[in-house]
Amino acid sequence: MANAKANIDQKVLQYENFINEVLRRDLQKVLDQRDSVYEKISQYLQLKNTLQSLQEEGSKHLKTDVDLGCNFYVEAQVEDASRIFVAVGYGFFVEMTHDEALRFIEKKTAQLTKFTEQLTKDSARIKAHIRLVLEGLRELQGFSDLPESCNRDFC
Repeated sequence: MANAKANIDQKVLQYENFINEVLRRDLQKVLDQRDSVYEKISQYLQLKNTLQSLQEEGSKHLKTDVDLGCNFYVEAQVEDASRIFVAVGYGFFVEMTHDEALRFIEKKTAQLTKFTEQLTKDSARIKAHIRLVLEGLRELQGFSDLPESCNRDFC
């Protein structure tokens, strides 16, 4: 009887370690990656708004502040803003017209949005795995049910 209790306690510790060391870490990685993708989408949408306002003004001259680093800004004037360089990924920039950039931004944000949807599904799957292991722990320890706060927050 004491051997069986020690064996159960060992299994409980293994499952708790699995939750804390593997599943929660994986969940945090997925959520961080999703936040990073949301940040990229935000930057592309900000560029889209800037391009649309430039097109509405019809002016080819642009006056802006450029960040030199460490929040030091310098005023810059662009004589011909009809073409811009857009980050397309992996550190590459492509020179595009405003219309080309707007089409690219639409495609890129759609692609990134699909990726965030996949990451959201992955996070839901990991949360389900955490829930499943917690239910298994509950059964191993002989508890009747998880408290309501654990149902929402996974303890």
